[in-house]
Amino acid sequence: MSRKHSFILTLSNNVTEKEGVNYLIENHSGFFKIDLVTKKKLLDLLGIEHRFLQAFDLIYIPYMVGIEFDSESIETYLEDIIFVELKTTKKYLPENPKGFFFGATENEFKFGEILGCKFRFCFVCLNEKSLSFSLQTIQELEQRIKNKRIQFQINL
Repeated sequence: MSRKHSFILTLSNNVTEKEGVNYLIENHSGFFKIDLVTKKKLLDLLGIEHRFLQAFDLIYIPYMVGIEFDSESIETYLEDIIFVELKTTKKYLPENPKGFFFGATENEFKFGEILGCKFRFCFVCLNEKSLSFSLQTIQELEQRIKNKRIQFQINL
């Protein structure tokens, strides 16, 4: 794959991910995008290394309806926070996440194993005919995976 094509694909994926974030925040209560400082504070409170900062995109607090979340309220809701790694597609998926194709890092899976039920992959389908999301724990995801392969990403 050419460097230019790879760059364009990355930009397109970033736009789709932002659309997925906006879809969740605007249409479903309890999802929050947090800044880097708040991410660090959350990990510190849980005694988890900062190498997992990129292993989640959002947090989810299921019962938070009509309430704003900010860094000052972290400790209040700490026990209820679910860390969410977002995977987004525009593909038609009437049985989301069935048929989802995505990439994930070892770090994301390791983070999910550390957190257990406090971590979810969130599969967002932005296709207008199958607009939906599905939250899956690592255990639930492992039961669904049909094929999993390792790919090395190398910089020289």
